[in-house]
Amino acid sequence: MPHLISTGTELSATGAERLGFGIPGYAHPLLAPVEWAELTRPGTPLHWAVLNVADGPGARPDPHCLEAAGKLRNAGVRVLGHLDLGYGSRPFGELVSDAHRYLDWYLVDGYLLDRCPTDRADLAAVRRTTATLEAVLDGVDGAHLVLGHGSHPYPGYAEIADQLVTFSGPWTDYRWSQAPEWTADHPPERFAHLVHGVPRTHLEEAVRIARWQGAGTIFFTDRTARAGDHTGQNSPFETLPGYWDEIVSQIGPGVSE
Repeated sequence: MPHLISTGTELSATGAERLGFGIPGYAHPLLAPVEWAELTRPGTPLHWAVLNVADGPGARPDPHCLEAAGKLRNAGVRVLGHLDLGYGSRPFGELVSDAHRYLDWYLVDGYLLDRCPTDRADLAAVRRTTATLEAVLDGVDGAHLVLGHGSHPYPGYAEIADQLVTFSGPWTDYRWSQAPEWTADHPPERFAHLVHGVPRTHLEEAVRIARWQGAGTIFFTDRTARAGDHTGQNSPFETLPGYWDEIVSQIGPGVSE
């Protein structure tokens, strides 16, 4: 059973009282109309949904994405723009430019900073980026920043964003994963887990793992990664999981935050 890594002191499990979904990025609304429509279903415990137009905001406003984002906002769903940090390789100016376009065109509520570095040496640069994005979002009610590490980063990253994606990957890794002790010092709403290839028969086990490791936001899917996909983690999450209705019922009704 996955567990918190103790450094000497025995820890109790950190249970998330109210799990909810984080949608890392469905396919374009023209390609996934059912998926986008499901996000506005009343009672779905949805924390946020990422809008990724073309590995970012695209070169010009997309009317179909404008419509999808508008419907989500009207339903009270928090919409995040997708910014690819390239593990620290993206120029700062490009990131800020993309952030402004997302806000100007789609009125986003925040950003998912995908492929975020995890090392202590990169913390200062990422802090500069998040501080600038907070300034860009100044005046946005409920603005939200998510760092998409995909694994547990240096603990200092928890102080510069609202939420960290501390796992993104396949079920075969997740079922044996561990969370370091420092995560127990933070409430569940600070952490998100995105897991693909979760069989229906292991869905309850996956939810238990998320609760045990103290993750408040999840997205589990039975879809698997496609070989050669340059976006890696995002591909399996482009469509609804085959057990969407089941997992919505299992987590229970909620409200968008």
